[in-house]
Amino acid sequence: MAGLSPMMTQYVETKKQYPDCILFYRLGDFYEMFFEDALTASKELEITLTGKECGLEERAPMCGVPYHAVDSYLYKLVQKGYKVAIAEQMEDPKLAKGLVKREVIRVVTPGTITSSQALDETKNNYLMGIVYIGDTYGISTCDMTTGDYLVTEVEGERNLLDEIHKFAPSEIICNEAFYMSSIDLDDLKNRYHVAVSSLDSHYFSDDSCRKVLKEHFHVSTLDGLGLADYDAGVIAAGAVMEYLYETQKNSLAHIVTITPYTTGQFMIIDTSTRRNLELVETLREKQRRGSLLWVLDKTKTAMGARLMRTMIEQPLIRKEQIIERQNAIEELNMSYISREEIREYLGPVYDLERLIGRITYKSANPRDLIAFRNSLKMLPFIRDILKEFHSAVLKEIHEDMDPLQDLYDLIERAIVEEPPIVTREGGMIKEGYNEEADKLRHAKTEGKTWLAELEARERDKTGIKNLKIKYNKVFGYYFEVTNSFKDLVPDYFIRKQTLANAERYTTDELKNLEDIILGAEDKLFSLEYDLFCDVRDQIAGEVNRIQTTAKAIAGLDVFSSLSLVATRNNYVKPKINEKGTIHIKNGRHPVVELMLKDDLFVANDTVLDNNKNRISIITGPNMAGKSTYMRQTA
Repeated sequence: MAGLSPMMTQYVETKKQYPDCILFYRLGDFYEMFFEDALTASKELEITLTGKECGLEERAPMCGVPYHAVDSYLYKLVQKGYKVAIAEQMEDPKLAKGLVKREVIRVVTPGTITSSQALDETKNNYLMGIVYIGDTYGISTCDMTTGDYLVTEVEGERNLLDEIHKFAPSEIICNEAFYMSSIDLDDLKNRYHVAVSSLDSHYFSDDSCRKVLKEHFHVSTLDGLGLADYDAGVIAAGAVMEYLYETQKNSLAHIVTITPYTTGQFMIIDTSTRRNLELVETLREKQRRGSLLWVLDKTKTAMGARLMRTMIEQPLIRKEQIIERQNAIEELNMSYISREEIREYLGPVYDLERLIGRITYKSANPRDLIAFRNSLKMLPFIRDILKEFHSAVLKEIHEDMDPLQDLYDLIERAIVEEPPIVTREGGMIKEGYNEEADKLRHAKTEGKTWLAELEARERDKTGIKNLKIKYNKVFGYYFEVTNSFKDLVPDYFIRKQTLANAERYTTDELKNLEDIILGAEDKLFSLEYDLFCDVRDQIAGEVNRIQTTAKAIAGLDVFSSLSLVATRNNYVKPKINEKGTIHIKNGRHPVVELMLKDDLFVANDTVLDNNKNRISIITGPNMAGKSTYMRQTA
């Protein structure tokens, strides 16, 4: 567009690289949008549309959002299916010669949003890659906030929809063949509230997909990752990884493993059965209350809540694994006091999985590190209690739970107890952690004394009784003299500003003090930021240990919750058999029983097997409990 101003030319050039995104363009304390993006964003975000001189005859449509509140606006746009490219100032405007350099630092999409305000901590936020090759669907699912990264293959449209329903991704990326297949994409988008987009063919090149996975996991062959039999799955996983690299523009260091699975590892539950059983939400109201999850989930941590949901969505089918879980719950039932102690210690534990995601992302602030430290403080107490237990699952959890004492000590030494949220304005680093920072802090503190002494001296010398040294960001330090004392102002006072009822002045001595104090402050802020980043990077370097510990905490939280529910509701440990027999005596529907008051639920028996009792025909009037009986058995 000829005639555009230099800044708007820079904007248009950046926008050309991200035509499918709304561009948030950083100008000072705001992210601004222009032209079509401004029209779209002002409508969707319900913010004021204004205009800006841009070098053309007509002003460019413009709207903006404050940088410190950007997360809530991002979430609104992403929820509506938009992608947002964030262009940040890459240099200090004060030091820039000419136009400030700007670059897109990341693209936010429904499946890659990381803001804790935007996400439900009890649910994973999945990005799913689907590739359709021949009759096979390769599927890769990744939660970027936790580092969970899965891959599988299925055949048939129905099996694919079952996987989509199970993971409920917020975004699906796919190849053109899937986009043009017989899948009803509009129904998919509406039913699952998922954003679906097809990507260019280069994302799905077999060679480039294999290459990106090998490079990310630092392996020479994919066989070691367990992907030898997943040709279509590898392409889906590679496309997801390439897409994440391209949108997030960082190393994704917290994605340290990829987990291949076959749908046969877990009970196959088709979409309609999942809905009818009301596993995680009710059929009609889509509410959590009234679902199986509502009954079983008494977890204390966000990690435990997510794992509980996953376990309910993916029931085990191997008898040995089921019995191992039962034994863990039984042992916790028998150690009531220890279980309650564990649950008490789990209470203060924050979401370690998402915290380490933000730390490796370099988006964690000082308060995140304090939350991280406070969580680690609980680990030695939990491990100490876990030593009492002998069941295989709980012993494994104990072994996997690293107390991470070195990281606790690092944060304890480095970060103040109540740090600010903002990282570039100092006040984060503890006294005694760094000698240079202590010196600069001392100069800054001394400066206040020097200013007070200068103020007292000048007040005595001039006779101006209400003479005050004040400060603001525009004028720096200055003497303020009210108009009633204007006649007493000496010659060496240099006027800075005139107000309605006062004058503002400086002196050579005040200027020198200002240079020393503000110089020390600027250096201190810069040094504190560097020290904070160093602490954050040291923690990020231990991502494997932290994620293993986080998974162990999640598992312990789930089993403690299941134990609590079992004892509270007087559940019985069932005997698992492989004879194709279901024999339930005095069975109860866990949800309906809790929804009814005063023990009104009537227990009932069920006998089903592969011989004479293969089918039961259930009859009775409406509201007699037919569907309740079917669901409790299922």
